[in-house]
Amino acid sequence: MKNKLLAVVLLAFMAFTANAQEGNLKALLFSKTAGFHHESIKEGVTAIQELCRRHSMQLDWHEMTRVFSDEGLKNYDVVIFLSTTGDVLNDEEQAAFERYVQNGGGWVGIHAAADTEYEWEWYTKMVGMMFKIHPRQQTAYLKVEDSNFPGMGRFPKTLLWTDEWYEYQKPALAKDLHYLVSVDESSYEPYAKWGDNEGVGMGDFHPISWYHEYDGGRAFYTGLGHISGVFSDQTFLDHLYGGIYWAATGNGIK
Repeated sequence: MKNKLLAVVLLAFMAFTANAQEGNLKALLFSKTAGFHHESIKEGVTAIQELCRRHSMQLDWHEMTRVFSDEGLKNYDVVIFLSTTGDVLNDEEQAAFERYVQNGGGWVGIHAAADTEYEWEWYTKMVGMMFKIHPRQQTAYLKVEDSNFPGMGRFPKTLLWTDEWYEYQKPALAKDLHYLVSVDESSYEPYAKWGDNEGVGMGDFHPISWYHEYDGGRAFYTGLGHISGVFSDQTFLDHLYGGIYWAATGNGIK
């Protein structure tokens, strides 16, 4: 009898501990595409699910947009846009998401999140810089611009990296961006031309990741993540979770 009682107490304690851990933070992962669909989304979802399990964060993954309502968003600490493309939210959903951020919510954008909702001015200012064009995938040198941010501890000052290097429209749409990582254009060929859209690179400074406080909330963006294999690279996963953690909490900047 005593052993049965002990077992019941132990199971109850384990359930309470698990629920407490799972209840720490809650994230929404959103990966709807209305334009180009990145194959790496599959690996990205798996990686983010594992990151959240590792860090005791609850995660819901959606490609349906009905969650973008006041009721649907109210319990999330952060919303993650994983390589979304095109016009993915209607006017009502956009308005609900604006209210969510204005009430202190966090947003994380990965790669093609900067190729999303060009006509939604509020969103483009939240992202900070929008996609213009990219050349072929190439190897290049990344440079850390600011290591004083969660998840940047594993990054060396320079890092050889292969990805799809977005060139962003200039000037930046937000003036308060804090840049974390840039790419050295002298280490790859930035020229690209798609019809009338021509890219020659961004010059001496080509940012690839940044963050800022925005309209009552927080926004983090990384342009890395086109190639599926990136989502198994621990340096990138640290970088990504650091952004998720900061956007969800506002904590971690030394």
